[in-house]
Amino acid sequence: MGSCLSAESRSPRPGTPSSPGFGIKKRRNPKRRPGSRNSSFDYRREEPLHRIPGRLFLNGSSNIASLFTQQGKKGTNQDAMIVWENFGSRTDTVFCGVFDGHGPYGHMVAKRVRDHLPLKLSAHWEVNITSEDVLKEISVNTTASMNSEDQSFISADEESRASLDLDEPEKQPEIFQTLKESFLKAFKVMDRELRVHANIDCYCSGTTAVTLIKQGHYLVVGNVGDSRAVLGTRDKDDSLVAIQLTVDLKPNLPAEAERIRKCKGRVFALQDEPEVARVWLPNNDSPGLAMARAFGDFCLKDFGLISVPDISCRRLTENDEFIVLATDGVWDVLSNKEVVDIVASAPTRSSAARALVESAVRAWRYKYPTSKVDDCAVVCLFLDTNNLSTASNANSKEQPTTVEQADIGNQKEVDPSGPIGLGRSGTVRTGKEVLSEGNAEEDSSKKEEAQLECGIEWSALEGVSRVNTLLTLPRFVPGKEDKKAAGETKAWKGR
Repeated sequence: MGSCLSAESRSPRPGTPSSPGFGIKKRRNPKRRPGSRNSSFDYRREEPLHRIPGRLFLNGSSNIASLFTQQGKKGTNQDAMIVWENFGSRTDTVFCGVFDGHGPYGHMVAKRVRDHLPLKLSAHWEVNITSEDVLKEISVNTTASMNSEDQSFISADEESRASLDLDEPEKQPEIFQTLKESFLKAFKVMDRELRVHANIDCYCSGTTAVTLIKQGHYLVVGNVGDSRAVLGTRDKDDSLVAIQLTVDLKPNLPAEAERIRKCKGRVFALQDEPEVARVWLPNNDSPGLAMARAFGDFCLKDFGLISVPDISCRRLTENDEFIVLATDGVWDVLSNKEVVDIVASAPTRSSAARALVESAVRAWRYKYPTSKVDDCAVVCLFLDTNNLSTASNANSKEQPTTVEQADIGNQKEVDPSGPIGLGRSGTVRTGKEVLSEGNAEEDSSKKEEAQLECGIEWSALEGVSRVNTLLTLPRFVPGKEDKKAAGETKAWKGR
């Protein structure tokens, strides 16, 4: 685990490689703060998007999904999420995504990608489907005349599709190739749009994105960064197992590190966090980005950082129960198996995402008591919708509480002799100092928007007088669960 951006990247010195003005043509009005003047206009212009039926982006749930995000202790919540049912006007299709912003304007980048990437993906998907019929007719007459360059391109493309997680002989379903091209185009256009965006400075700010499209029995996943997607499924013994659907695209991966170094970027970890490899500029100890792919972060785009998604496909079976998309605030403290167990044990499906976030927060406080809890965002997509348990509507009416109120009872359980906290956690770091965790004060309109868009931490202790284990969820019925929780607490403390 580690932080996203360095102090220099947040408050760069004029003229340095990390300065927003370095190597970039000045805007006509350089004094205008990104998002300070036109943010209200942009919100009004995009208001119809927020009212689309089946599009969820706030804490709540629907018949097939549960969403929850919670601000950490580092300032503005920079995580965003979305579930879009009937995606692309297709009744059997759903789009899901979580986005983890970083840098001074990371929260704006994450929301921008959340709102516009699905639109671009849907548009490119429609174009690809329309053009496919024409291309099929053309290919019949041109296959025999292909040159060697064309043949090598096709061979490379088929090789990239050989890793599909499909059990049936049809290793290359038509939907995958169509969606693969759509994902690649949409991610490319999205990143280009961020580069020239008038109101969001993405030079030292960016976001991850783990997204999926489920159509019928097929699942296509596109991933950039270190957020993650995990499938909860049953094995032949009917035991619940976790299958990781994405790869955490971090600089410690050999292929990612090689690409970055070929582009003159540097990859190394700091002495106080040897497990966190970071990306650095060639001649400057900034920004120290803890991921190898991301939207934005244009200070590093010439030095190996890319926004090309890693794309995979899977044919779902009747044993597959749900998919969890979550930002690294969850995966930094919980394993894949712990995550699927928590979701499966939630009292209702509508509360599954919230239960997972609350468990992650408790894990942060136990494992790293001196560190600031990271933002968390979770989307749980349930696959066996024929046997739905109770679920609330998307507009949840529960009353939020502050982080301090939710901490009551939890802080007492922290073991003073437990693991030493990571004082310099985050996504971006410099080699000399920790960047300030706080954010500048925002005006009242921004605070209201942040509460609406990001959600506020909910009370983790409704009716629970004692929480003494990582995997204990709210509103458990006493009995066998208490005995199980006690055993899990003993096992956890013994790690």
